[in-house]
Amino acid sequence: MSVWDDLQGQPAVVDQLRQAAEGEGLTHAWLFTGPPGSGRSNAAKAFAAALNCDQDDITRRGCGQCHACQTIVGETHSDVTFVRTEKVTITIDEARELVSTAGNRPSSARWRIIVVEDADRMAERTTNVLLKAIEEPTPRTIWMLCAPSPADVLVTIRSRCRPVALRLPPAADVAALLVSRDGIAPDVAERAARAAQSHVGIARRLARDPDARQRRLDTVRFPLHLRGVTAAVMMADKLVKIATEEATSSNEERDAAEKAALLATLGAPESGPLPPAMRGQVKQLEDDQKRRAKRSITDSLDRTLTDLLSFYRDVLIIQMGNAVDLVNLELRDELQEFAGRSTPEVTLARMDAINTARQRITTSNVAPLLAVESMAASLI
Repeated sequence: MSVWDDLQGQPAVVDQLRQAAEGEGLTHAWLFTGPPGSGRSNAAKAFAAALNCDQDDITRRGCGQCHACQTIVGETHSDVTFVRTEKVTITIDEARELVSTAGNRPSSARWRIIVVEDADRMAERTTNVLLKAIEEPTPRTIWMLCAPSPADVLVTIRSRCRPVALRLPPAADVAALLVSRDGIAPDVAERAARAAQSHVGIARRLARDPDARQRRLDTVRFPLHLRGVTAAVMMADKLVKIATEEATSSNEERDAAEKAALLATLGAPESGPLPPAMRGQVKQLEDDQKRRAKRSITDSLDRTLTDLLSFYRDVLIIQMGNAVDLVNLELRDELQEFAGRSTPEVTLARMDAINTARQRITTSNVAPLLAVESMAASLI
């Protein structure tokens, strides 16, 4: 199994990166763009593995079997740095550390590679810290930036990068990947891929977790019971609670493990107060965890609203004559009945309200509950 096998539904991208790994069109900076779930970071990781693959035959690079491929895919290779943030933004200090790392020659591989998975989560002044390093990299360094679209990266950066544009793969390809790689039953894989709207990561979570599938179905069914302002307020409260509980449950265990690991590294006493020299480092970890929690709740709520949006997307499809397949196929009868009670214009207005709420939650400091309550009132 080669490193390219995970890039389902991306034949043009695989061809482009294979050729570059073989030396045709290789450059020092790359920008991977595509909608969430298209596999931007997976494509960058596969490309990094192919570039540093141990195979002497350039046509076989990216074999997925050698030590270099396996350590890069596992993100443990000393010459390949992966950068992702679980906070709101990548900080200037983190960017400066990247520049310092990029200035070092590779210790054992052909290339030192820096993969920035959240290039869109850098403020302008932070991005400018990277500009010179990307503009004039050391001879054996390659930068790989990932973002939803070219517009999410400063023009001074993207003009110096070779673009790699990904698309959402067909649901059938995502389902096939879940079956072959994760051993998911075909019917569960098909339903998960369809419900995730081809987002590979979300499809895997839905396929593995029956509770996650039920939470999603509960979210999608909310509009069927929306009657009046009181119901709208209750729906908003439940949506925010679903998103918060899902994010919190995944964060608590990880936070505790991180704190225990830090205390063990510092040699902290098993009981009693911490020595003053250790308190600052523990406080820094706790602050980082709080910022991560804020982002994870925001991301979870955005996914919840995306699930809700799929209900109205299906309603619109039915109102326009069923030109494409439904996402929520198991709700076809209820969707048909709901679609008959309104018009495409009304459905589009409701979809706009959901997208407005998503934008407010992810790009401003508005309280999530207020944004969702305003949205819910527009759905009545």
